[in-house]
Amino acid sequence: MNREVTLPLIVDDRGTLQVAAADVSKLLRTVGGRWLHLVEAGAADLDEDTVAALTIELAKLADRIDVACIAHSSGAVSG
Repeated sequence: MNREVTLPLIVDDRGTLQVAAADVSKLLRTVGGRWLHLVEAGAADLDEDTVAALTIELAKLADRIDVACIAHSSGAVSG
């Protein structure tokens, strides 16, 4: 699973972010955490390896959002 996802930052004409990135990052991490909790609780319909892989990918995506927003807020050019 080596596909890259490009997330455009949604900004207005003044450069103000229109999405609360911290909320999106938190949501992605929370979803992964809840999946892991379900697996640990013995949810029979969830594959542990698949849940682990998806949780890792969600965390990576959340990290990328955080980094992009930090770069945006600091005025750094992201590429």
